Amino acid sequence: MISLTSPVRTRAHDWPAGVKLGLLAAATFGLFMLSDLRLQTLAALAMLGLYALPGKRFFLSGMERLRVLWPFVAILALWHGLTATYGEGAQFILRLLTTVGLANLVTMTTALSEMIAVFRWLATPLRRLGLNTRAMELAIALVIRLLPTLITNGQRLTDAWRARSRRRPGWRVVVPFTLLALDDADHLADALRARGGILETKEKP
Repeated sequence: MISLTSPVRTRAHDWPAGVKLGLLAAATFGLFMLSDLRLQTLAALAMLGLYALPGKRFFLSGMERLRVLWPFVAILALWHGLTATYGEGAQFILRLLTTVGLANLVTMTTALSEMIAVFRWLATPLRRLGLNTRAMELAIALVIRLLPTLITNGQRLTDAWRARSRRRPGWRVVVPFTLLALDDADHLADALRARGGILETKEKP
């Protein structure tokens, strides 16, 4: 899941988060069961159709979020091209695009608080065993919330390098990107401590 809730209102925004996450899990399982390239292609086209239904603005916003997949697609295409496994490579790429695209649709149409509520409900048996699930719930929320920020920071570092040098950035932006991520994590930790940390409060019976 690589984006935040879309400002473009759709019918899917009103669906229960649990239903959408359940459908996503079922669709992902089904995609991994498919071995026919034609069916994988139809699934990818159906995913694009879901993006197009709410209108042009929603479609372009969703496609912009999926641009982060191109390095993975390029690596898969190169590997399967070198090994002459073209059909298998096409299936892997289509499956990747479709599954991530569907996951992105869920996050674009679901508020973060609603997804956290679903995760909290799923973790109910663990709490009954006396385990503190607050940290797990917060970790999931932070991954969903901060991943787009990390991607944006990486893109800014790459653009800054290209503006100052004709050489490809490659590994040269890894160290500043890591330091930037650690600095963001440090600020986030300070903010959490200032708000009482992640100690779970006892619920009233």
